[in-house]
Amino acid sequence: MIQYRRIKEEEIERELFRHFIRRQVVTDCWRREKGEWVVKSDPFIDDWSEDDYVLLVECLKNTVQTGGFVYGAFCQGNLKGFVSVEPDFFGGEQRYLDLSSIHVSQDMRGSGIGRSLFQAARQWAGKRGARKLYISAHSAVESQAFYRAMGCVEAQVYDPHHVEKEPYDCQLECIL
Repeated sequence: MIQYRRIKEEEIERELFRHFIRRQVVTDCWRREKGEWVVKSDPFIDDWSEDDYVLLVECLKNTVQTGGFVYGAFCQGNLKGFVSVEPDFFGGEQRYLDLSSIHVSQDMRGSGIGRSLFQAARQWAGKRGARKLYISAHSAVESQAFYRAMGCVEAQVYDPHHVEKEPYDCQLECIL
């Protein structure tokens, strides 16, 4: 049985991710070519290094410390999915809040955890007064299928910081 709850700042340590499997085998990705979105073969394995986990812990702690939202899915006490939303609005009249991360452990994908986490993020952002969630999303075909199923579309306004940091990501929004 999956239990969902907010994650407290003091819980956010490397140990929290001990049973979390980030691994994603990617074969095809969405790429923008001449103004059109096309699927291209781009095989690679996406996984996190220890340095990536250090950065993740730092970022999630910062999210909590600044008033953002960090929410997790736990199975038998082990973290199997999480989502984070940053607290600051941007994008002018778009009134975006940044869904900065959403990940489900490889061994639990397809179980509905991602959908539940995304809905929790939507609810939290809506209660804070956001009009839309902004997502700089992994371009893998499977990741994009998830976001489209959640109602996401291409962002009306691209955040330059996200585009510079992850130029192959798809910039999406979800109306709340």
